[in-house]
Amino acid sequence: MSHTINQPFAAALTPLHIPVAGCTVPAGFPSPAEDFSGERLDISKLLVAHPQATFFMYVAGPSMREYGIDDRDLIAVDRAIRPRHGHIVVAVIEGDFTVKKLYSAHGVVKLCAGNPTYPDIVPRGNQELQIWGVVTACIKRYV
Repeated sequence: MSHTINQPFAAALTPLHIPVAGCTVPAGFPSPAEDFSGERLDISKLLVAHPQATFFMYVAGPSMREYGIDDRDLIAVDRAIRPRHGHIVVAVIEGDFTVKKLYSAHGVVKLCAGNPTYPDIVPRGNQELQIWGVVTACIKRYV
């Protein structure tokens, strides 16, 4: 199934200022609560370096779970970043989008799954592979 995405997600162009607590949250042992009056963060500045080249896409399926990307996560994809070996990328192969880790070394190019039950994608000589953009962030919802 082919997909066409024509323009960046509108939220990337409009600031959204959200308060940031004035402390960090330990993931180990609890610490006393501190003052929570902090700065305000423009979430788009945190997630979007190139607004005109950034898109948000929902992930479908569990093939990237070992890289921290799960089914129904929202990923930020920046088309202005030059893809390199080791980047998580959105690629188009034979007209279909996929998110995978890019392996590009020693003359070998393949798209690596982050789940052992899914095979890596090694383009055959006649298959068209396009690296569409680089994944820069993953947003998860827990509730």
